[in-house]
Amino acid sequence: MTDTIELRGLRVLAFCGILPEEVERRQPFEIDVDVDLDLSAAGVSDDLSNTIDYGGLVAQIQALADDVRYGLLERFASEIAAEVLSHDNATATRVTVRKLRPPVPQDLASSGVTVRRERS
Repeated sequence: MTDTIELRGLRVLAFCGILPEEVERRQPFEIDVDVDLDLSAAGVSDDLSNTIDYGGLVAQIQALADDVRYGLLERFASEIAAEVLSHDNATATRVTVRKLRPPVPQDLASSGVTVRRERS
């Protein structure tokens, strides 16, 4: 059985990009995360230890945004996915990272990537 915890619209400021202006200042990003896991025990026990504390997970994602510089969105999303899968209950994850001000001359609302990872 697979259930999903959804985190939507986490806004962070991070260093991610290869252009000079992206390397020099933090930019806004929006992150969505799906965590696949079995929530049947949590549904019966009402015990946080049978699930993943999404507040703690959001803090871990925030720390990745605060502490690491990324060249590519792909690496940023992959690092978040690895953090999610470090939780014993997580069996798979889908992570989307969107750059809210992509450095292109066209009127582009966002650019982003989605990665899917499973526990091996």
